[in-house]
Amino acid sequence: MATWGNIMIQDANSSLMEQLTFFHDHTIMILSMITVMVAYIMISMTKNKFINRYLLEGQTIELIWTMMPAITLIFIALPSLRLLYMIDEINNPSITLKVIGHQWYWSYEYSDFSDTEFDSYMKPVNELNPSDMRLLDVDNRTVLPMNTQTRVVVTAADVLHSWAVPALGIKIDAVPGRLNQGTINMNRPGIMYGQ
Repeated sequence: MATWGNIMIQDANSSLMEQLTFFHDHTIMILSMITVMVAYIMISMTKNKFINRYLLEGQTIELIWTMMPAITLIFIALPSLRLLYMIDEINNPSITLKVIGHQWYWSYEYSDFSDTEFDSYMKPVNELNPSDMRLLDVDNRTVLPMNTQTRVVVTAADVLHSWAVPALGIKIDAVPGRLNQGTINMNRPGIMYGQ
């Protein structure tokens, strides 16, 4: 959920967002180890008195500094590829939400059970309640069931837009004349703010 002064990733509300958070932590850990190792080598080289100025060829050191980055990239690429395939996976959605981006508002359609359409405008600052989030709250919220595979089909009516809900780990580009899709499977009920 979005909170005031939040500087980290929002709490995950889907298994996909949990996996994205784990991947973020995994990558940050690798980058931290690289930073510490490079800092240690730089400091030890400045303090070290053992210098060989006549070293012209070092097969071992060249092999090490070629293979270590390659292995590091493999440790980052494999979880990343797994996540990319998870993002595109759609298994028998129970409900479809159609999202149409317009300048300054979004239109939503539930067409599986009944033809329900509505527009969602951002609340003006003078209409906000004290508990509302500025620039995030809308007049008509989209309601979706939890523990249900939901397909989101996104397009735009006029210009490029981007439909995103960070707590669910989903961001879909809205392009005029093109349908892009993604899936949502919420773990728990609650209010999630999009951007």
